[in-house]
Amino acid sequence: MAKAIHTMIRVGDPDRSIEFYNKAFGLNVSDRFDFDDFSIIYLKNEESDFEIELTYNVGTDEYTHGTGYGHVAVAVDDLDGERERMAGLKLNPLDIKEFHRDGVLLARFFFVQDPDGYKVEVLQKIGRYA
Repeated sequence: MAKAIHTMIRVGDPDRSIEFYNKAFGLNVSDRFDFDDFSIIYLKNEESDFEIELTYNVGTDEYTHGTGYGHVAVAVDDLDGERERMAGLKLNPLDIKEFHRDGVLLARFFFVQDPDGYKVEVLQKIGRYA
């Protein structure tokens, strides 16, 4: 079986992105490889072995996401507390939303964007997201 290990996003300023993911999600640099034309930086925390790979291409300060990019998702114990914490850090989280089906709460979540415009969905640990 295959094991999911990371997702990659391209960033315009590695330090700015590292700071965002650390503040927002407690992700720290687990590995970094700097080459002449690009850098690859892996971020993770103790909650999971899954990593976010930041790829920085020297000389490219911004990217367009087109119509195909969706989002990365994380799950937290205290959604309201996390949203409040991120708002206090001026990370501009959006409002909390809920999805219900047949009277059952399927998901509670909000979105926040990283410095390069990538969306991150923050979900309450419930149901399939527990």
